[in-house]
Amino acid sequence: MDIQQIKNRYDIIGNDPKLIFAINKAVQVAPTDLSILVMGESGVGKDVFSRIIHDNGQRKHKKLVAVNCGAIPEGTIESELFGHIKGSFTGADRDRKGYFEEASGGTIFLDEVGELPLSMQVKLLRVLENGEIIPVGASSPRKVDVRVVAATNVDIMKAVRNGHFREDLYYRLNQISITIPALRERKDDIYLLFRKFSNDVAEKYNMPPISLTDDAREYLINCPWYGNIRELKNLTEQIAVVEQERLITLAVLQNYLKYVAHEKMPAVVNGEHKSEQITDRELLLKALTMGQMINEMRGEINDLRHAITQLAQGLPLNATLSHDARPYEPLSVVDNGTAKVIGYPIDADVELSQSVENAGNGVHHDFKEAEVVEDTPISLAERERAAIIKALQYHKGKRNKAAEDLGISERTLYRKLKHYGLE
Repeated sequence: MDIQQIKNRYDIIGNDPKLIFAINKAVQVAPTDLSILVMGESGVGKDVFSRIIHDNGQRKHKKLVAVNCGAIPEGTIESELFGHIKGSFTGADRDRKGYFEEASGGTIFLDEVGELPLSMQVKLLRVLENGEIIPVGASSPRKVDVRVVAATNVDIMKAVRNGHFREDLYYRLNQISITIPALRERKDDIYLLFRKFSNDVAEKYNMPPISLTDDAREYLINCPWYGNIRELKNLTEQIAVVEQERLITLAVLQNYLKYVAHEKMPAVVNGEHKSEQITDRELLLKALTMGQMINEMRGEINDLRHAITQLAQGLPLNATLSHDARPYEPLSVVDNGTAKVIGYPIDADVELSQSVENAGNGVHHDFKEAEVVEDTPISLAERERAAIIKALQYHKGKRNKAAEDLGISERTLYRKLKHYGLE
């Protein structure tokens, strides 16, 4: 079966070299029994590749069982994958086969395998290495003969480094890897897909297909499409059903892509693409950076006040003043060799242990070297809350303006107002 027949059979649209390479690789490795790891963002069609591998392999006459690992609750996932025996837990009123036994002789497709809890990763590794499962409540293993195709949309190597995914399981699953390109990496295929989805909707609902003006087409092609093919398909179907006009202008298209255009469209800065979307983490980092800048400025002001105090007392600039109660406050030198803190209701005595000569009158005083007392640190949450309050006050309660100043969406701002009790 050649590449065009594969594309026609599985309804694959596109001629991008990365896509063609991925398809050819899937067909080439299909006859083997090696474990395959399919990688790509959500919405690129990883499930299609599991079907290509199964249908072109030696197990094509047996079952292909697809399992979404991220959709199964952690408390039941072992039973779902490996089955259970009667009485093994409350509600287990009969023996039940798991997905691996159901797929025995065929292929199991583990979608979002990166979401598996660590406890299950150990058991999956045993299945891959020994071909054995142990149902919940059972005391002896059972043999299964399954070809495993796994898929993930997470950076699996990063998950390994962070300890969220077992390294031995990664290498066992990744005997062969297939990477599916994101839609934004296949710009020449975007309009082809749009036309395909438009024609499908027109045929299904007996209506003329929609088309785009030149500027709308250019805009469509340059969108980032973080939801990939799934997002483009949903958008096309929505426009085709809702809009009366069949020629879609840029203004109409932007109404449907407003969220993407405002928060996720890349902006060109010095020839480089920058994302305008600001996450909660980035907002906290901004608050932290601002706090550090404030602390640095406070330190510089304190140093300046320190120097002014020394000059006012006729002391050399390298002399060190200190006191336990209020650091960095102006000091008044008195004749008995102590200094008083000025500006507080109750003066705090500060001993002076270093003998320093006053250049003006030859008077000597003893100074004690200071121990710097840091200000109480402010948490990121407090800084964020204060920043939100200040922005709202400045814009007289206008949330859209405040959100724009803070660099977050109005929806995010509303959620944070609720979180901090500022509604």
